[in-house]
Amino acid sequence: MTDTTKTTATAPERGLLPLPAATARALILIGAAGTIASTFMSWTWTDEFPGDLTVYGYPAGLQIIALVAGLLTLLYGLALHGVKPLRSLNPAGATSPVFLMTLSGFTVCWFTGIAIAVDLGGLANLDPGAYIAMAASAIPVIGALALPGTTLKDYITKSDQPRPDRLGPLAERLVLTAGTTIALIVFTYGIGIDDDDSETFVGYLLLIIFAVWAATHAGLLDRYADIGRRHKGFAAGLAFLAAAIFPFTQSDDHNANLGVSILIFATVALGLNIVVGLTGLLDLGYVAFLGVGAYAAALVSGSEFSRFSGAQFPFWAAALTGMAASLVFGVLIGAPTLRLRGDYLAIVTLGFGEIFRIAVNNMDGSSGPNITNGPNGISQIPDLEIFGFNLGVPHDIGSFTLGRFANYLFLMLIVTAIVVLVFTRAADSRIGRAWIAIREDETAATAMGINGFRVKLIAFALGASLAGLAGTVMAHVNYSVNPQPYKFADAVPPNSAFLLAAVVLGGMGTVSGPLLGASLLYLIPEKLQFLQNYSLLAFGLALVLLMRFRPEGIIANRRRQLEFHETGQLDIPEQQSLPEGTIGAAKATKAGA
Repeated sequence: MTDTTKTTATAPERGLLPLPAATARALILIGAAGTIASTFMSWTWTDEFPGDLTVYGYPAGLQIIALVAGLLTLLYGLALHGVKPLRSLNPAGATSPVFLMTLSGFTVCWFTGIAIAVDLGGLANLDPGAYIAMAASAIPVIGALALPGTTLKDYITKSDQPRPDRLGPLAERLVLTAGTTIALIVFTYGIGIDDDDSETFVGYLLLIIFAVWAATHAGLLDRYADIGRRHKGFAAGLAFLAAAIFPFTQSDDHNANLGVSILIFATVALGLNIVVGLTGLLDLGYVAFLGVGAYAAALVSGSEFSRFSGAQFPFWAAALTGMAASLVFGVLIGAPTLRLRGDYLAIVTLGFGEIFRIAVNNMDGSSGPNITNGPNGISQIPDLEIFGFNLGVPHDIGSFTLGRFANYLFLMLIVTAIVVLVFTRAADSRIGRAWIAIREDETAATAMGINGFRVKLIAFALGASLAGLAGTVMAHVNYSVNPQPYKFADAVPPNSAFLLAAVVLGGMGTVSGPLLGASLLYLIPEKLQFLQNYSLLAFGLALVLLMRFRPEGIIANRRRQLEFHETGQLDIPEQQSLPEGTIGAAKATKAGA
């Protein structure tokens, strides 16, 4: 009798395109080399297109981004050929990381070609270098599509990666140092792109998106996160060292201003993470606590427009005043409302945010008591002076000149470090475990003896006080405070919608997640001016996509990963069940003994 059963396991795998695997790998290398070579040619004849892509032998603007994309594609292509030092880029030799990396060069080159034609008025404005770049960048995509794979899903979904052996402590610290250095270089380059050069920043975003996507599918980000968890203190020290080095890499104080604003936004988002990420309370009016701290600091700043113009507190006293005021408002709002849950609590907090904005807008001495100067706000807030060091005056350190915003950047680094320390210590404490229990199941937590109301009120008050601390610095950085920024949603952060989006986008319950989310949500609208009127729409779509493909956020909390994904998707051994009859046999053996 002939066995007609057939299996596909021994059948040679084919890609979506009918090409031999060797040819597919060769196409990736050839296309990557062609993309790199094209960046040293002229892409357009006029320097009217941002970045001046007219020079031979000297890449600039989008050509530099295409060059990096080509180099990364080349490295992943060489990894497929078994080059030993590069095997760690794609340990499993999976298809999806290679395909995604080829898309980085393809999208950058084709976007540039289309942008030149649209901005300058036709394809006639493209030089041969642009055509070569577009053709060469398409070749690796063809090669990647011909790599072994059964369905289209294999090209876009994460492959199972082997769990690599642990490195030694020194090697792991070197990996963290290299990763932090790369992150600093990438961030410095992105923030240094001119605000009116939207085309270059779009290309920069395309490269970052596909490169990070490829690294995620290759398992590199998960491994890096594991190393960071094993060396938390060292990783945190590197992060703050990189942030301290950042002002010395900038010749324009405007970029330092962006850094200060990002740190303020990130610090407030980290405070909100206590309420939303750890405790699971949906707060839609959190930006009001930032405003309370800012107004409290402005009132005691010595400004002539302050209701208490004769009072000028030192910074430490102003910071404590802002924190205390926000804490009091947090308790006053939380005490009568935290017995609510879910949507009802969200509606109440949304109402509090609007009440705060309307109240400070009417406290002008006409519609209400004269405290906040109404819609005009409190202006001419003097710069801070700490231990005789005036933050409003530029200072020279060697050959570097640190401007006003660079000085405030260092101050915000200290404030951020304090907030991170408070967050981590609170999350790892007994009260932090109670927050997580409340988030997971408040009814069960209450049944186990946790005072749910007290625990939630502590989270609400602590988050509010941290926002108030950031508000004290923001008042002095901006020279003024007014009711305009403290809305639920607006095109310009910070506002409650953007703060909540930063926490969800970055990763709820983590330290680095809200910091990353706040950086993205502040920097992208700043660089893409044409998106400002559509920023809420853009980030709404981004959140929808994120919830579909990575609901735990960019930087995932391990517990949330287990909630949103199956065990096998996270490279965690599935729990083995005992064979049938094992328990009974064990009991019988014990009884006989």
